[in-house]
Amino acid sequence: NSVLKKNPPRHYADGESGTGADQHSAFMSVDADATLDKACRLLHDQTMDFLPVMLPSDMRVLATITYTCVLEHLVSNFREQRRLFDDTIYDLGIGTYGEDVVVAYPNQTLHEVLHTLHLHGLSAVPVIDETTKKIRGVYSRSDITFLTKASDAEDAVSNLNLTLEVLMAQQRTDVTTPDALHTCSTRHTLQSVFEYFAQWKFNRLICVDEEERVVGVVSARDLVAYFM
Repeated sequence: NSVLKKNPPRHYADGESGTGADQHSAFMSVDADATLDKACRLLHDQTMDFLPVMLPSDMRVLATITYTCVLEHLVSNFREQRRLFDDTIYDLGIGTYGEDVVVAYPNQTLHEVLHTLHLHGLSAVPVIDETTKKIRGVYSRSDITFLTKASDAEDAVSNLNLTLEVLMAQQRTDVTTPDALHTCSTRHTLQSVFEYFAQWKFNRLICVDEEERVVGVVSARDLVAYFM
């Protein structure tokens, strides 16, 4: 029962080397007969945002599995009555809190923030006011507004010097986008957060205090990992 699939090794042209010529990660997928548990573990262990489900006979992609898809499935099919679900996400240790939370500031450039995301292996970062520490928004690496606004390649590169203040003003305000800003508090229960993720299908909640200062981040990945 083959579960993990990778692309065959790439053959390099003369003068190319494996490390310098191709910096992309290997393509990974699961067969259609793989268990949900196995797929979730691959998502988590390989730090992937999504996992294609392939038909082994002809390698067609049947679907893609994401953390929000998993949460939606669990909410629809898992009816656990334990008191665990009445505990808060903070008490259960789900998410990242305190000094471990990586943040960005509106006056930082896109280049600086993308470097921060890469350095910490993050897909998004909360943007906070440097003085008040209040939440201003979220910047995600999936936001390519700076590319769509560019007239050519040179313009796109120069846009890396734009500040988050400028970029956030250009972001979509549609709250249905997976990387839109959604907040919660440390008092929210696991059940409420669980259902909120599944209903709105977003990627993370920014945990704030009574004065809207960032105190933590809870991702869909954190929730799925808790049940593994």
